[in-house]
Amino acid sequence: MTATTLVASPDLSRRWRAVTAASIGNALEWFDFVVYGFFAVTMAKLFFPSENETMSLLVALATFGVTFVMRPVGAIVIGGYADRYGRKAAFILTIILMTGGTGIIAFAPTFSSIGIFAPILIVVARLVQGFSAGGEFGSATAFLAEQHPERRGFFASWQFASQGLTTILATGFGVTLATALTVEQMESWGWRIPFIFGLAIGPVAYYIRRHVDETIEFQSMQISASPVRETIAQGKKRLLISLGAVVLCTVGMYTVLFMPTYAIRELGLPAAGAFSAALLTGVIQVVLIPIVGALSDRLGRMPIASASAVAILLAIYPMFAWLAAVPTLQTLLIVQAIMGVLLSGYMGGLAALMSELFPPRMRTTGLSISYSFAVAIFGGFAPFINAWLIDVTASKLAPSFYLMFAAVISLVALVAWYRSNTWKRSQ
Repeated sequence: MTATTLVASPDLSRRWRAVTAASIGNALEWFDFVVYGFFAVTMAKLFFPSENETMSLLVALATFGVTFVMRPVGAIVIGGYADRYGRKAAFILTIILMTGGTGIIAFAPTFSSIGIFAPILIVVARLVQGFSAGGEFGSATAFLAEQHPERRGFFASWQFASQGLTTILATGFGVTLATALTVEQMESWGWRIPFIFGLAIGPVAYYIRRHVDETIEFQSMQISASPVRETIAQGKKRLLISLGAVVLCTVGMYTVLFMPTYAIRELGLPAAGAFSAALLTGVIQVVLIPIVGALSDRLGRMPIASASAVAILLAIYPMFAWLAAVPTLQTLLIVQAIMGVLLSGYMGGLAALMSELFPPRMRTTGLSISYSFAVAIFGGFAPFINAWLIDVTASKLAPSFYLMFAAVISLVALVAWYRSNTWKRSQ
């Protein structure tokens, strides 16, 4: 029996166990990572105090972004590890590292208690989380994409759908805490609750990932002696196309992450309502991304992704203009719902598209490096860039500028991918 036959053999229960393991573990890991951004305003006051409130927030958001400096390092180290020793081994390692970083944040004393050592602790914890996240995307995506070659779009889509689950968890905590606690309670102890939750579920995520099977595609492939060197030497064009395709996805996701801060500071909306709007975006993504992923298996990756990218490019500025002119909770909900639909359309087949760019022997390395560099360059600092653009331009529409810029880059990458595939088919 050939490797292809083995991979294509139906085993529905095994595949759904794999989806559950990768999705839940991925969602919980990204929850630890993302929740920091949702509580940026509180973290700024407690760990990065400044007489200038805007400067304090910018420093806190920069700390969120500096984590992404470590992501390429984690991508190279853990990506190469996954292509040599298995996808399962790699994402067990990532969950251990992420839980350790979360534990540091959960119990870190504030600036008022230990002074300059408080922000140092936070930075160290965020660097550990960044290293872990650098290898998480590639190992989890390769694991999902290798479940069924003919339905790669559907199975790989759970990578981004699980990130939508992260948004639901993080914003759920935001809504609950903002509603139930006073500002004093939030700053005193409430902000620690989501991090303690993330710490508590670490062992659960580890157990789930520990008890899944390695992919048959990995088991049957010829392992590269040096996947990192081979990927960089032979896959430069693949890396650039994959990196470019991710730009709109990562800027969009981290703009959604920034939206509660934007709604509270720029629109004057209550925190509970701001988090509710982001929660709606997460729900839409969890529901729609797998549907779009399944459609991409039938209709192709290119038509759906390019149409969604064009729609974002054309619609995002008018949406932010409307939101700034009519800064109500209802408007925010509608705008974020539309963002959720458009981003779902773009991300539904994206993980499969990226996976298909790389042969199995360098797949995790290629996915990890391209994704991590894209996020490090464009996505991680998106909340900081958005806040800075608003401050410099004095325009509440500034976040739409960065999203339009990201859409253009990803459209160029999609065209390059299409032309490359067309060239291959003509040979």
